[in-house]
Amino acid sequence: MVQSVHRAVRVLRELATAGPRLGVTELAERIGVAKPTVHALLRTLESEGLVRQDRETGKYLLGPGLLQLGNAYLDTQELRTRSVTWADALASRTGEAVWVAVLADDHVLVVHHAFRPEGAVQILEVGATIPWHTCALGKAIVAFLPEERQAALLGGELPRLTGRSVADPAALAEQLEQVRGIGYALEDQESALGDAGIASPVFDRSGEVVGAIGVVGPVEHVLTDETARRKHAVAVREVARNLSRELGAGRGTAWSEA
Repeated sequence: MVQSVHRAVRVLRELATAGPRLGVTELAERIGVAKPTVHALLRTLESEGLVRQDRETGKYLLGPGLLQLGNAYLDTQELRTRSVTWADALASRTGEAVWVAVLADDHVLVVHHAFRPEGAVQILEVGATIPWHTCALGKAIVAFLPEERQAALLGGELPRLTGRSVADPAALAEQLEQVRGIGYALEDQESALGDAGIASPVFDRSGEVVGAIGVVGPVEHVLTDETARRKHAVAVREVARNLSRELGAGRGTAWSEA
């Protein structure tokens, strides 16, 4: 591991999670290095457009160069590219918003968002990150990871975002087992009160889970109405299977057996 690169990444992560504005002293304390070292890191990152300095306060923020890198990542994300048509079709079929996500450490990262068909104001959620255990997308992915990776995630930090978030590893393990049996995961106001989700895993040509696709909407639309919930679940799982086929997954993969 190259120490200077590791420290630069830690600076960026602190600005992303603890910011939006942090000074040299604050960053030095957070990452545990001397102020001159942090100042040198910031100057280098600033020269590359990855951070910028607020001229009024002297504190640092994330820079526009990160957006370029993020867009480049999305442009090369095959799951996102392949999912656009399927997500639009699922949104039309269910009348709800559709998210496509991948696992990034212990969070899911939304890489595509198809708006629900109705014309109400909606916020684009591409780039949003959510703790894996608080959303259907995360549970759908983690349920099909290798056992050792599942164990590591279950043994890691499990923050509560709402009073309905499930943070008990044993309870989550039971949910993951259920997901493997039925082929889709549920979320009931676990990341945001009033919202619910249904998601299914997506597999690639290697047979490994690469992400998930699902509907997200008001709990009364997605879960409370039993008939609607079943229709949404069937639609989500069907689209996930078709998307997996497009990514090259064979009929012997886990999704075809669920």
